[in-house]
Amino acid sequence: MTNSIGSQVYIVYLGINQFHDPILTSKFHIQVLSDVFASEEDAKRSILYSYSNSFSGFSAKLNSSQATILARMDKVVSVFRSKTLKLHTTRSWDFLGLTLDETRVTPMEFTNGQDVVVGIFDTGVWPESESFQEKPGMRPIPSSWKGVCVEGEKFEPAKACNRKLIGARYYLKGFEQEYGPLNMSGNPEYRSARDFLGHGTHTASTAAGSIVKNASFFGIGQGTARGGAPWARVAVYKICWGINGVGSCTEADIVAAFDDALHDGVHVISASFGATPPLSPFFASSADIGSFHAMQLGITVVFSAGNDGPEPSLVQNVAPWSLCVAASTIDRSFPTEIVLDRNFTIMGQSIISKEIKGRLADAITYFVDGVCSLGNWNKKLATGRVVLCFYTPGLVYEIAQVAVKTAKGLGLIFAEPFTKPIPDVDDDIPTLHVDINQGTIIGNYLAESLKLPVVQISPSKTIIGKSPAPTVVYFSSRGPSSISPDILKPDITAPGINILAAWPPQTPPTLQPSDGRLVRWNFQSGTSMSCPHVTGVGALLKSVHPGWSPAATRSAIMTTAYTRDASHDSILAGGSMAGSTPFDMGAGHINPLKAMDPGLIYDMKTSDYILFLCNMGYTQERIERIVLPSPGVDTNCKNMHGPNANINYPSISVPNLRSPITIKRTVRNVGCGKKTTVYFGVAKEPDGVEVVIWPRVLIFSPSKQEISYYITLKPLKKSEGRYDFGEIVWSDGFHHVRSPVVVLVNNSDDFTM
Repeated sequence: MTNSIGSQVYIVYLGINQFHDPILTSKFHIQVLSDVFASEEDAKRSILYSYSNSFSGFSAKLNSSQATILARMDKVVSVFRSKTLKLHTTRSWDFLGLTLDETRVTPMEFTNGQDVVVGIFDTGVWPESESFQEKPGMRPIPSSWKGVCVEGEKFEPAKACNRKLIGARYYLKGFEQEYGPLNMSGNPEYRSARDFLGHGTHTASTAAGSIVKNASFFGIGQGTARGGAPWARVAVYKICWGINGVGSCTEADIVAAFDDALHDGVHVISASFGATPPLSPFFASSADIGSFHAMQLGITVVFSAGNDGPEPSLVQNVAPWSLCVAASTIDRSFPTEIVLDRNFTIMGQSIISKEIKGRLADAITYFVDGVCSLGNWNKKLATGRVVLCFYTPGLVYEIAQVAVKTAKGLGLIFAEPFTKPIPDVDDDIPTLHVDINQGTIIGNYLAESLKLPVVQISPSKTIIGKSPAPTVVYFSSRGPSSISPDILKPDITAPGINILAAWPPQTPPTLQPSDGRLVRWNFQSGTSMSCPHVTGVGALLKSVHPGWSPAATRSAIMTTAYTRDASHDSILAGGSMAGSTPFDMGAGHINPLKAMDPGLIYDMKTSDYILFLCNMGYTQERIERIVLPSPGVDTNCKNMHGPNANINYPSISVPNLRSPITIKRTVRNVGCGKKTTVYFGVAKEPDGVEVVIWPRVLIFSPSKQEISYYITLKPLKKSEGRYDFGEIVWSDGFHHVRSPVVVLVNNSDDFTM
């Protein structure tokens, strides 16, 4: 069979590596591929990557008929089209309690981490940044490290890499098959691990950047910048490339990066990318395949939840063997003074570095019906005008920015519900965010003025500790999972708004060609920014507890999270006026110091995920191909019983409670093991659900460090389509081990008291 003109890049996933030899594995891939080509030479020309280091598979240009034939082969786990995923585009560590204050120094942040390698899957790195320079006292690179720094355009390994930045690879084959040669993509880019878009430099420095004093964006947000694990080593895997300023990452390249990274010896992986639902099956997803094999090797993988909120069920990266991170605010604000006619003052939020003077104008002068969008522009120029625009459903401030900039406006005041305003780096078209009430006051002042008021906008200030925080940001993707609602996602929330981190100095902070500014530090927002915060904490946990599994790390992070803000009130859900639920924030907001000593953990081995795979419809034959062989591992689904709620996850989610069910959980004491420790269990019941824990008391001793308990959930109401929330907390008086409980009672057809 020959390859037709309609060929596309497919990934053929074969599971675990049966040969344990990359050369033999690659030859086997050619052999498999030759079955759908006229000759072995045609097969070799078709192949992009042979994944042969950490698992087995390949990506190749195939037509749909060839893909279908391969998918029917017994030796093949799955065949799927290589899609393009998108990126989910400092004070934050102080807010998390990892402080640089000499009087309350946190020793583990500065004494741990040198033995941990953090892998960053992103847009590359700017190696000259101070965040990636080795500091005096850094030990030699760990002997377990097998990775390399790959030479490329403006990237010389001898100069770029050191004891801090110890690995750098780049992957282009999938991207160029999809979009053509890199230099034709319409973006300045480097054919190397060097970063142009800035996203990768930013996330890498957030997770594990070295300590750098006096970091700021033109004096805004000034302080000491560093990653969560500033002594950890960094290895970058450039899988995302710019198309018109947007990072695009093909799955063929992503799988290649996982194949290398797991073999190189990374300990934690940070991956801030994904695809909006509908979600692919778990083993037709590059992220889920890569992270499953990472989990089997003891490597924690942290993903961003996505930026599609606040509507429910749009959360991404929901596999139970990885961590999924939502985004929330920190207690730093950027008040910006607006003065009208020198006698009327109102405060907005912005990140602007220079004073603006002009005339205030109403949007209706330049846009039909006053809706600030390009389609409504009446072609009048707004030269010298600061335009007042109001939010309408579907009109986000970025649309208004483009419209006002095109109309040659001087600046934008954008009035929106107070649950939404988020200042951004807006000097390219200076933008002030005010709430609807403030916008109405400004609008009324404008309407009553005989001539256009003079408006003066001062440079932004930085204020710490005066705003309620954290708040889950409105755009953070929400649960429940659309493919496996019985596993709560997201798992956790972390800072993701206006995070100041390293930036390539030759890339404009707004990525706009007209922006001539050069900076070494930049503000970015998104779950892309919250993800590396959790990665940094994961690196610290790996250093402090090197024997912990990825599940133990996830458990420690989730069960120690907090659900109250700095004022001890419930954490708000951005985009609404209500408190957050587990669908907004998972188990709560990350608390790194508590996570170091969680008391109890809910651990899971590879074998514990087999129940989940069976319930998702995978056969024993297919499971045997993806699970590393190990004594005592049973892959027979006939021996697996119970719903996914029985998986030993740190949260409990029951999306279809019709009658009483009993769920099992097992906890291990990782606190003081030399004496008897007693934990007492308390349940906060979801509305209309009775929760019974048995036993209510867990007694751990040096000879008994692992105990199982049972939770019975009984519906007490007639309901349909409504989720209710509760929690279970185990405490020994010092540790408080908390698990969120999410229940949908669904019994309106058969309810009887």
